[in-house]
This record gives sequence, structure tokens and C-alpha cells, in this order.
Amino acid sequence: MELQTKSVHAGSIRPRDHGSIVTPVFQTSTFEYRGEDYHDVRYMRLSNTPNHTVLGDRIAALEEAEAALVTGSGMAAISGVLLSLLSAGDHLLVQDCLYGGTNEFVSRELARLGVTRTVIDVQNPESWTANLQDTTRAIYVETLTNPLIQLADLESVAAFAKKNGLISIIDNTFASPVNCRPMTLGFDIVVESCTKYMSGHSDLIAGSVAGSAAHVRRVKKMLDHLGGHLDAHACFLLERGLKTLALRVRHQSRSAGEIARFLAGQPAVATVNYPGLRNHAQHERAARLLDGFGGMLSFELKGGVDQAEAFLSKLELPANAPSLGGAESLIVRPAAAVHGRLSSEERGRIGITDGLIRFSVGLEATADLLGDLRSALAAVQE
Repeated sequence: MELQTKSVHAGSIRPRDHGSIVTPVFQTSTFEYRGEDYHDVRYMRLSNTPNHTVLGDRIAALEEAEAALVTGSGMAAISGVLLSLLSAGDHLLVQDCLYGGTNEFVSRELARLGVTRTVIDVQNPESWTANLQDTTRAIYVETLTNPLIQLADLESVAAFAKKNGLISIIDNTFASPVNCRPMTLGFDIVVESCTKYMSGHSDLIAGSVAGSAAHVRRVKKMLDHLGGHLDAHACFLLERGLKTLALRVRHQSRSAGEIARFLAGQPAVATVNYPGLRNHAQHERAARLLDGFGGMLSFELKGGVDQAEAFLSKLELPANAPSLGGAESLIVRPAAAVHGRLSSEERGRIGITDGLIRFSVGLEATADLLGDLRSALAAVQE
């Protein structure tokens, strides 16, 4: 089946429960015991109710993985994976520009537990070997980085991991399975913040882990103890969101491409970061590896942070808010919100200026978004 069909049907209960076309919400914390092992007992905290099982099977099909697991948030997925794989004394390789929550967890919480990490330049594979240690266990990257929308050399990451006996982990949130399926490139584990594109409606918090059955079961056992499960009603909402995933992401990708080209041609705009632009540093790689360039872009105005704030205040359609991937367009200045926990020096080292603006393109008509952007730009240039 093609991805659009999988997003509607994969993993569905057959035969249908009482003939229900939609998976019912199993709003029960526990089920009858039938002699199962502890981690297989039907219990909501163990993420194995029918609602969880349908989602796991469907997401595995979308990611082209052997198995998948849904979690209570994207950070539950990320922390569950890392805590299940790493122990005191282990070493982790991470890319040089990570989501703020991941960066803080790795640099502070894992460090507190005795796990060390080395930051690598994901655009320079020749430099990675020098950072290997006898205790290196895994390498962690993101498909498209936040907020500069850079694309790692994914094929080289997967090959490097296999050559050196490492587990390769990738956060695929910005691309979603519609635009990239890292398992087909050789990655071992894929995490998603399902809060974003997978759900697509800005109304729930969830995450997912996909990979081999062995890896997913290992992560599940960790999350069984940590309690990072997803409640039944959120499962229902996420399954509903997945049914329109392909339609939404493809529209958002097309719309973001038009908006990026528009912004690149505006005299008030200094730079635009979008892999669909031919002048993007990884454009050729993105065209080869991705099925679409995504709905995320970032840009800077020539007037710096003051002009950026004035511009944001003039917009009518995009909400000035963090998060991404929803039906509504969201726009934010990362230095003030998403990456506000980093010092200005730390942000500077990874290329995040105070005036940078991140734009999550929603499902509005592209022409209406362009009109709003055009008006806001005109207002700040008067």
C-alpha cells in the first residue's frame, strides 16, 4: 500500500469491533489477566491497549519499520530511547544543532547519570572517526534541524554507525514519514514528536519510537517503569490525525516552497533557510533523500531583532507561538522562545541569531499567507 492508504488503514482492528469503522476509545485502565508476562499484561501504563496497538502498527507501517510504540510526548520518546540504550560510562555522539529539549537532556541529565557526549559536525563525515571512544554506543541526529532547516548527511551517518557498531538514532519530526523514512536509509531507531505533523491539529502531546522489534521492546520496558504512556483519548486523536497526514504535509510542503521563494525575493529579507531553494547548502541532498522539502522554514530580516519583532506584530494569520506542524501557521523568534534557554553565546555558535524567525506553514490558502506576509513586510519598511 502507498503511504496515504497506510495512514488510513494500517494496523486497524480486524474484524472491526462491533462493526465500528473508527477504533473505539478503550477508556479502561486495566484488562482481564490471561497469564501474560508483566510487560505484556493489558494495562494502560504499559502502552498495550488496543488503542496503543493500532497506533504502533500504523506508525510502524508509515516508518517502514518492524515495530513502533507511541509515547506520552516527543521528549518521552527521546529520553526513553536514550535511557534504554545508555548507562553510566557510555559515550554518545550528537549533532551540532539539536532541539533545545534534547540538547538540555543530553548535556545535563545524561551527564548527571554518567553518560558523556561529543558534539560532531554532521556535514563533515571525515571528522567523525576522531571522536569515537571505546565506550561510544550510539549516534543521534535530526533529519532537518531546528531552526536552521539543515539536512544532515543521513546516508553517511547510517553507514558510519553500522561500520563502528553504533546504534543510529534520528529525530524525524520536521520531515515526518511523508517526506523521509530514515529506516530505509539504514537507521536503527526513528523518533517523532507526534505533537507536530503526525497529529497535525495542535490539540495533543505525543511521541513515537520506531525500529526493530527488539529495540522497540527495550524502549517500552524503560517507559513502562517511567510511566511515559499516552492516554486512550489522545491515542484516538492521534489516530484520527494520522489519517490526513499525507494530505496535510504535502500541502504544507508545497505552500512552504512558494513562501520561501517569495521571501527570498524580498529586499527586506537578508536570508531564507529552506532546503527547497536551489541556493540552500544541502539542496541537492534534500532533492535526493526527501519526498518533499517540508513545511518549515526560517529567515532573517535586514533590520535585525527590532524589525523582526515589528514584523511579527503586524501579521494577522500566523500565531506567534512555539511548536509546529499544525493546521494553523505558527511563527516565532527562536532566540526568545524555542532556544531561549541557551545563552546568546551558545546560540551564536550554532548560528541562531536574535533576529531569526521560524515559520511553520499551516493549511491556510497559500495566497492568503503570502498576502499577509507582504502586508507585514510593507508595514515594517514604511
